[in-house]
Amino acid sequence: MEEFPQLREVVDRGFDNQANVDIALEYLGKSRGIQKARELAKKHANLAAAAIDSLPESNDEEVRRSRRALVDLTQRVITRNK
Repeated sequence: MEEFPQLREVVDRGFDNQANVDIALEYLGKSRGIQKARELAKKHANLAAAAIDSLPESNDEEVRRSRRALVDLTQRVITRNK
């Protein structure tokens, strides 16, 4: 909507009508919205991974495995295809 303010009206009308969906997709294809969303998701995933890494160390293998899984999850969320 930063690039195409007129998209606000389409969104406000809702997406029950296929024409509104088509218009929104057209604007989306012309914009940098998807790229910006990916960049923002990557930023937040990195912040989440850093927060997990800042937790106190543990000798408990289950805790260590859980932490690794959480860090892996932050990357899967931003690299998944669908």
